[in-house]
This record gives sequence, C-alpha cells and structure tokens, in this order.
Amino acid sequence: MQTSKLISSNIEDIKQHYPPFPCRFNTTQVVSNGCDYFILFGTHLGIEKLQAFQQKCGENFQIFDCWNELHNIVILLKGHWQKNYENHAYALHLDVAKIDFHVNLAEPGLLVMDMDSTAIQIECIDEIAKLAGTGEEVSKITAAAMRGELDFEQSLRRRVGTLKDAPESLLQQVCKNLPLMPGLKEMIEILKQHQWRIVIASGGFTYFANNLKEKLGLDAAVANQFDIVDGKLTGLLKGDIVHAQYKADTLRYFANQFNIPIKNTVAIGDGANDLAMMKIANLGAAFHAKPKVQQQAQVVVNFADLTALICLLSASTKIKNLSL
Repeated sequence: MQTSKLISSNIEDIKQHYPPFPCRFNTTQVVSNGCDYFILFGTHLGIEKLQAFQQKCGENFQIFDCWNELHNIVILLKGHWQKNYENHAYALHLDVAKIDFHVNLAEPGLLVMDMDSTAIQIECIDEIAKLAGTGEEVSKITAAAMRGELDFEQSLRRRVGTLKDAPESLLQQVCKNLPLMPGLKEMIEILKQHQWRIVIASGGFTYFANNLKEKLGLDAAVANQFDIVDGKLTGLLKGDIVHAQYKADTLRYFANQFNIPIKNTVAIGDGANDLAMMKIANLGAAFHAKPKVQQQAQVVVNFADLTALICLLSASTKIKNLSL
C-alpha cells in the first residue's frame, strides 16, 4: 500500500512539474530533434531521478507520457537514443529501453522465456547437485557455461554426469520449492488477458519446466530430459539437447503453431544460450543477465522484475496510438 501511494505521488509530482504532455524537459532550451522513442522506468522513479537522468544524458528530451504499470513508473521520452543511456539509468538504479520494435499489447503475441534464473530464481541443476554432494563442481561448470566460455552441450552433459546414481527423490525435493521470479505471475496474468501465448524454452529440465507449465497454465514447455532408471539418475540425458539453436527453432515452431507473426514475438532470458532466440524475436530482452548477454541484447533490464515486459509492451502500444 505504501509503495502504491508513493508511485501515485511521484507521478502526480512529475505531471504537475511539466506542462501538459508532450512537452520539452527545459522550456527555455531548444528541444531535441531526435526521433527515437524510449522509456525510463522503475519503482522508485521520481522527478529528482528523472531530472538527474536528463542531466547525465545532456539532451533536452521531449516527454510524451508518464504512467504506472503495476509497481513501475514509466516515462515515455523522445530524442536521440544512445546506448550509453543504459549506463546513466543504471547509475540511478533505473532501467531504460529504446522502443524500436513492433510487438505490443494491442495484438496477440508469443512470449518464449528461459526458465532457470529467468522464470525462477534458481539454477535447478545447482540445487540438485547440492543435495547430491556435487554442488561445488556443478556450480563452476554452470557459471562458465552461462558466461559463454564453454560449449553448452558439453558442459550440460558434464554437469548431469556428476549426478549419476542420485535418487529421483532429489528432483522431487527441488521441484516442491521452485522460487518464482518476482513479477512472473503478474506478467503472465496480463499477457493472458491480451490473448498471448506463453512458452518455456529451457536448457534446464522437463522435470521442472513441466511443473511450471501446469502450475502457471502455460501453453508449452521445452527442456532437456533426465534419463532415470529404477528411481535413480543414470548421469545421461534422453532425446534432443535444448541448446541455443534449439531455443530459436522453438520460437519459430510455436509462432507457426499458434499462427503468430514473428513481428509479434518476444524472447527473454539471462544466459548466452538465449541469444539466438532473442535475435529472432521481434523483441529480445536480457533480464538480469550475464555481461556477454547484456552487450548483445536489444533491451537490457537490470532492476525491474518481470513486469518490465509489460512496461515495454505498453509503451509500444502507446507509440502505435501516437502515429494513428
């Protein structure tokens, strides 16, 4: 309740400080003639942080709108977009994103998202390994793989190999306590209200991805499959490996299955093996991602929770309405 009151107060302060939108930041200076739309957003975004961001950027932006999406304050700006604006926002514990994609909330779309450290707060194999006594070894392999320093399939097989003879009950133990990423349920609820399809494409495991699919009412889940014999892990995998290209193919496959144009697709993830699907999607967003992923991603989210996607899509919708 306190957060809600603060958000309302901050929005009111911003709207009272500036003339009716659209308007320029500084009425005594020449307005930017840039044509790029972008949003600045965050839970604690107020007039002081907004002005600090503008000063860091050194451009007299136009302000087109200010609104809230759940617990996020969102400000739509127009000017000359520069990549270093992400650094200026980061210094203020805010997120900023260029809105140069088609996908929006006014049209049904497809979201394909990673699972471990994106939809949930853990890397499942790390948790299994801790219970199996191979935690330290697996964590090192996982970290290197997600940084893109190791071939994904080889590292995956090595990690799974350390679990040979571990009881299946360890999987059940981890599955009972999957911590959802903040904002996940709210994001899914809003996307469903707009007739979106939602799919998990994970380099993790079906044991957990299918559980999330059922729990959250998702449309599909694609992941790797443990080989289990007589209630024990064999240290091997069954079927295809869900690597980067497989994830990209998954996005294409379900876009076709659900008759959704690629221009209405989104991919979000945090690891190097998410980059391929993020590049194919109309909007690829790196969510609290590894440095290598942030460097290559179309949109980077460092502070907001998963409701950041709703901020991005709602902004795209507003821009479409401006051009009508």
